[in-house]
Amino acid sequence: MSPALTVLGTASPHPAPGRPCSGYLLSDTGVHVWVDAGPGSFAELQRHTDPRRLGALWISHLHADHSADLLAALYALAYGGLTPPAPIPVYAPAGCARRLAGFLGRSDTDLPGGVFDFRDLHDGHEVRHGGLSLRAYAVRHDTEAYGLRATCRGGAVLAYSGDSGPCAALERLAADADLLLCEADLDRHEGPGPQVHLTPEDAGHLARAARVERLLVTHVGPALDRETATRRAAAAFGGPTAAAYEGAVHHLAA
Repeated sequence: MSPALTVLGTASPHPAPGRPCSGYLLSDTGVHVWVDAGPGSFAELQRHTDPRRLGALWISHLHADHSADLLAALYALAYGGLTPPAPIPVYAPAGCARRLAGFLGRSDTDLPGGVFDFRDLHDGHEVRHGGLSLRAYAVRHDTEAYGLRATCRGGAVLAYSGDSGPCAALERLAADADLLLCEADLDRHEGPGPQVHLTPEDAGHLARAARVERLLVTHVGPALDRETATRRAAAAFGGPTAAAYEGAVHHLAA
């Protein structure tokens, strides 16, 4: 089976009926990586794979709309009869385990069940799971945040912006990617300070500058709708552009 990205959730900044927050499943030759764990995405994950089969979790940043369902997953894996055969690596910014422990009223990070193995991300962090190579790029946001460049066994590349304003790291992580999964949270930039999200035009310009094959628009904020954001991004890119919809599977080919 060719490598594929399954969309679990796209909403920003909160889930809506039938639309969880950010979550994606990256699969390649039997390896499954859950990328971002926004509210509602764990339930959708179970439509596509048994959580016990996850090779890893990868969390771009610790805002709730990208990470809150780690708590749901912890309960399922530790208490819900879905105990994995070994602790699942969780690649996330520093402090992720401590935040989960806080939800549970614990002062330590010895979380129940021994189901997660937390590993701190950093700029340039790279790890392999089966045929998947995952590389983190520090991006511009209002908290520690990373974009992802995932290279599959056959050489196909998925680039994921995470949450980020315009920055040089985005163009590096997206360079010549087969698929760029990119946020378009803002209708327009406001204020003179550093921007920490992208407009649809920013997403399209990034796709063009990075020479990607296809652009997939996600994380569209409440001031926009997906169709309008995608049309605007497509006009700026000039290449194949689509909106991310829950349940859609996007195959990657080198």
